Amino acid sequence: MSNFSEIINKDQPVLVDFFATWCGPCQTLSPILKQVKDELGDSVSILKIDVDKNQAIAAQFQVRGVPTMLLFKNGKQLWRQSGVLSKNDLISVIKQHS
Repeated sequence: MSNFSEIINKDQPVLVDFFATWCGPCQTLSPILKQVKDELGDSVSILKIDVDKNQAIAAQFQVRGVPTMLLFKNGKQLWRQSGVLSKNDLISVIKQHS
């Protein structure tokens, strides 16, 4: 993914979801991320990274398990969490770092 660093350097929060197609919890998280995007709209970007297709980026951020979410703003990593969170918890984290 050649434009990854460009995307995470936005001045708005960018939530990166490292996932795998075979991962059950990742499939649980996917509709939650859609709800978060629907609620927050353009105030947040959500980027999904398939770890099987983007192993270099996953290695760069030391992603060892999926799902793993990282929150960036202006290129800085502000938050990291592995596992599934509720829509309200994710919105709270994003707003905290907006």
